[in-house]
Amino acid sequence: MVTRATGTHSTDGDTRRRVSRLLLEQGHATAAELARALGITATATRRHLDAMESEGLVQTRVVKTSGRGRPAKSYQLTSVARESFGHTYGDMAMEALRWIRRFEGDDAIGAFAAEQVARLEARCRAALEAVDPDDHVARAQALATALSGEGYAATATVIATGGQICQHHCPVAGVAAEFPQLCEAETRVISKLLGVHVQRLATIANGDGVCTTHVPGPVSLPAPKRQSAERPD
Repeated sequence: MVTRATGTHSTDGDTRRRVSRLLLEQGHATAAELARALGITATATRRHLDAMESEGLVQTRVVKTSGRGRPAKSYQLTSVARESFGHTYGDMAMEALRWIRRFEGDDAIGAFAAEQVARLEARCRAALEAVDPDDHVARAQALATALSGEGYAATATVIATGGQICQHHCPVAGVAAEFPQLCEAETRVISKLLGVHVQRLATIANGDGVCTTHVPGPVSLPAPKRQSAERPD
């Protein structure tokens, strides 16, 4: 039995989010059951379900009904749709790291962090193979593209003293807030990939809006102005 959700007027996106939430909570439901819970017609509900099915968000199965009626079609979320609700993996990772620190110490946390980012390094290294090893700014731009592919939403910009990598998302920010070894290991990998010592200026884990890393590079200074020769009087 599906519990009725509050509110009956919403946009298509809002309605489909409510459908997803109901299916997540109930496991599966028919269009008629969802319609009663949403307070809309069964026809409108089926329209939303058809759209969600075409997007790979719901799947159907046939269930028997009491009486002589035709078997009903029951809907449930796909694994893709379930992923959008998130998981408790972050909490589990936090508890695991606390256990390691309690019984093995901070050095073990550092070793764990180094091993994790070593995998990131291996995946990003290919993106830098064709870039001049002496052009640290160009390598920073290539690395930002690779990091974006890893979910960091990274950008690179040229500044007066070299370059700057900004990571607008951190997949492990919640864990890194308590275990800064993760950020430190990541910074070392960035230095290693770019072939130059970099400096972390800000991190999301520390409460900043963006993880910002300074990449030193050649500074272009304006050419000195030529002084015109003075004419003798």
